[in-house]
Amino acid sequence: MDNIKKLQKGVGLHRKSFGFVSVAAALLGNFIVTILKAVGFMVSGSSALFSETVHSFADMANQALLMVGIVKSRRAPDEDSSYGYGMERFFWALVSACGVFFVGAGVTLYHGISVLLHSEEITFHPIIFIILIVSFVVELLTFLLAFRELWNDREEEATFFEVLQDGDPTVLAVVYEDGVAVFGVFVAAVGIGMSYVTGNPVWDAVSSLVIGGLLAWVAVILILKNKRFLVERAIPEEVKERIIEMLEEDPMIERVHDFKSSVVGLGKYRAKCEVEVNGTALFRELSNGDMLKDDYEVAKEDYQEFVRFCVEFTDRVPRVIGTRIDELEARIQKEIPEVKHIDIEIN
Repeated sequence: MDNIKKLQKGVGLHRKSFGFVSVAAALLGNFIVTILKAVGFMVSGSSALFSETVHSFADMANQALLMVGIVKSRRAPDEDSSYGYGMERFFWALVSACGVFFVGAGVTLYHGISVLLHSEEITFHPIIFIILIVSFVVELLTFLLAFRELWNDREEEATFFEVLQDGDPTVLAVVYEDGVAVFGVFVAAVGIGMSYVTGNPVWDAVSSLVIGGLLAWVAVILILKNKRFLVERAIPEEVKERIIEMLEEDPMIERVHDFKSSVVGLGKYRAKCEVEVNGTALFRELSNGDMLKDDYEVAKEDYQEFVRFCVEFTDRVPRVIGTRIDELEARIQKEIPEVKHIDIEIN
């Protein structure tokens, strides 16, 4: 029971709008720094600043895709999707991660290699370092905002690495991208500074390659994380065990068979199982005190009344079982609201 409560608090899974603020802030922040870095590149011709401009532009485009995913995942179930559109969140996050890999990392690495092979002079200007400082501050603020949202919604005992491993891929995308962006600004500053001190533009090109490599690494991590959600996976083990426990606590349920489950969205679970009914408990429910005795007194000397009683008694069976299953489903969903869809069938 404690694990279920922790799960409901953990990683923001109970909030449909989780990640919206982080993504919106990162989108605005990257729009600002993209313009600043582009100005810096045009002034200096720095390969590192070009890489950072592409990096921030890719992040901005990717966060726009993440926002699309958040908005689309809020749509209610309809005829086209009985279980809602929660998986849209992970699909667009996967598209975003692919964008990081092909646009951010690809273009950056290509440019870095080109500059390494054909070195060009860099024009040094104080505005370059001002832009880098402002970019560093903006990227750091959006990173801290996203990480705080992720951290505040973690499980109580979760470690730093567990949060990075199991958090919502949408917010994790902002954390990873802006985290690398913060480090990327530092790498760009070192590359430009070393080029200025040594007079060798190779340092600038190498910093561009480092930034591209970091982007590729982040992209692969995010792609793999989103794949875990898109390839249907079972609900957490503690949730499964609690559902089975609640079912078997009911006197009318003998045992649970063929339990299957899947994650159908952020904090949305689907469960299906078969149950074996306890005949003794069912009969006690059907007899309903003295009702059965009254029926016996009426039907014992009249065959037609006996037939009528058999028909009514048989008709009562599925209704009693159906009512009990509805009660069980409602009880489970009240305790574990993440279970949006549950289907209990009679074995």
